[in-house]
Amino acid sequence: MSPDTRHHRGAHPADLELFGPDQLLKLRRAVTELSWLLSRGYNMPSSLKLVGDRHGLRERQRLAVCRSSCSDQNKQRRKDHRVSVEQLRNQSVIVDGFNLMITVEAALSRGPLLIGVDECVRDLSGVHGSYRSVEETDRAISMIGEALQVLGASSVLWLLDRPVSNSGRLASKIAEFAVQREWPWQVDVVLNPDSMIISSLDVAITSDSSLLDRAERWADLKSYLLAHQIPQAWVINLSSV
Repeated sequence: MSPDTRHHRGAHPADLELFGPDQLLKLRRAVTELSWLLSRGYNMPSSLKLVGDRHGLRERQRLAVCRSSCSDQNKQRRKDHRVSVEQLRNQSVIVDGFNLMITVEAALSRGPLLIGVDECVRDLSGVHGSYRSVEETDRAISMIGEALQVLGASSVLWLLDRPVSNSGRLASKIAEFAVQREWPWQVDVVLNPDSMIISSLDVAITSDSSLLDRAERWADLKSYLLAHQIPQAWVINLSSV
């Protein structure tokens, strides 16, 4: 495998075609159909293949449909446990580090962002076992920190996955920002962030579907950042036909 030499976390060369205006109705229908199947107990892999084949979706479109869909039951569960960002004041926060960072980097790089049926923001990127800082990394950390200061979080615990290469470097960078700005942050590199987030009573900052279905409380900081700091982001709403 060739080394990752990207300087930005922006769009794939085919994204303008795959997610152009003429594709959106088809993609929204696919999300609606996939969510319908999931609501009736069908599993994701077979349902995604069925819907993807029906609409002739390409691989990256199928990924977008997958990340934008969920069952009615999970949608309601996520809604019931959601905390508004205005309620973060004087609250302790636990951050799904790579999940948040990569989305904000993608937003700053004009990579496609998805609004799913649960109204969460997700990107089409992934760490795939290795993380590489991009030109937007420092700016992303600053934006996240400024937002959490404005919202008044009393403490912030960042969790990064130890198995992901370069997680230690990102942790050091985030910690340096926190010291310089006097932010009440702690940054830990741990083997299994998911289990810590699920068991925590702090407000989780994530849009990872598996965490949203099990976390006690979570907040949608990504939407806040897009609205207040990154209005130029490329947002694709697949939440309805």
